[in-house]
Amino acid sequence: MGNRLSKIVTRTGDGGKTGLGDGARVDKFSLRIIAIGEIDETNSHIGVLLCEDLPPDVRAMLLDIQHDLFDLGGELSMPRHTLLGDAQVAKLDDWLAHYNADLPSLKEFILPGGTRAAALAHVVRTVSRRAERAMVALGAEETVAPAPRQYVNRLSDLMFVLARVLNRAAGGTDVLWKRDRAEGGAQ
Repeated sequence: MGNRLSKIVTRTGDGGKTGLGDGARVDKFSLRIIAIGEIDETNSHIGVLLCEDLPPDVRAMLLDIQHDLFDLGGELSMPRHTLLGDAQVAKLDDWLAHYNADLPSLKEFILPGGTRAAALAHVVRTVSRRAERAMVALGAEETVAPAPRQYVNRLSDLMFVLARVLNRAAGGTDVLWKRDRAEGGAQ
């Protein structure tokens, strides 16, 4: 990563192509660029979540995840280069086990919401699912290592759990889906 951006406006993308980290030029609508964009959007939504008042351990975890996602974007921009591996996936698994341990069992579906921080965690969850779908599509066309896809899958799971944790940290609970809400009440 010796090359740093010395200027932002290069005009090299005006024709609909963009450069990868290995110097190759590809269409901006290529599956690789779409996957990179989805990872970047996921990272940006975590940045918005970090603007909220969060427990210190959650803040540290999210900052660590942002660095991993930046590495993942770099890996995607350099085909056949590895930056994210099994250790990062295992780290998410550990966080999932830690944060899930004290949560009550689910008996109903949960709606995105509760506190603002929890709702933002749900946004990260859904955007990371989209990133995962983009990576699966890329993997159907090109070789993609399994760890990055697994990482994004675990990240969406972790964000679901984190939304529940954040609602409880603020003194609230999950927003439960009510199956029979229209029966007898709405006319």
